Amino acid sequence: MGYYDVNEGDSSGHTPLTLAADNGHIEIVKILLELEEIDPDKPDDYRCLSPLTYAAGEGHEGVVEVLLGREDVNPGSKSTDGGSTPLSFAVMGGHEGVVKILLGRGVVNADEPDDEGVTPLGDAAAMGHEGLVKILLGRGEVNPDKPANDGRTPLAAAAMGGCEGVVRILLGREEVNPNRPNNNGQTPLMLAAGNGHLGVVALLQPPGAVTYGAI
Repeated sequence: MGYYDVNEGDSSGHTPLTLAADNGHIEIVKILLELEEIDPDKPDDYRCLSPLTYAAGEGHEGVVEVLLGREDVNPGSKSTDGGSTPLSFAVMGGHEGVVKILLGRGVVNADEPDDEGVTPLGDAAAMGHEGLVKILLGRGEVNPDKPANDGRTPLAAAAMGGCEGVVRILLGREEVNPNRPNNNGQTPLMLAAGNGHLGVVALLQPPGAVTYGAI
């Protein structure tokens, strides 16, 4: 009877553990982690995503907790195609439970940027995840006005996407400069106006200005 290498991957480098984590099969994850030869942090060959990253991106809270229970799992591992962390993937997926678990470990940098300089707050703002924006703003290390490499701040990202709720939240922070331009000289107001987001334009206009057609 032949021996199967549990760390052997398919054509994309997906191991049994990666596949189980990605699909939320927590009992299988537990069984595999009991094997002495298992590598619980082995990334795939396609994007260099670890089992933890897959689980975080899909919102599998139980699997995330189990994997974080291993000392040989890096909670801050980065992908090779953008430098995103498990936290970034959880934020982009809108998974508040996973985000809370990751940040609760105390070793995850809530303000860690990807290769384009976009922080988890920037991702949350761009996608309109108000709950996640509030969670991240509650972290002392998070700079609410930190620009990405292109100069776009979380407020600018929210304004560009028409995310009114996030814009309101960020405007409530004294550290946020509502007129800060990106590298092309475009302010959040310009980005909102150019993309036709009337509600955001109304929020970003100077006090006393009139927005015709606004409700």
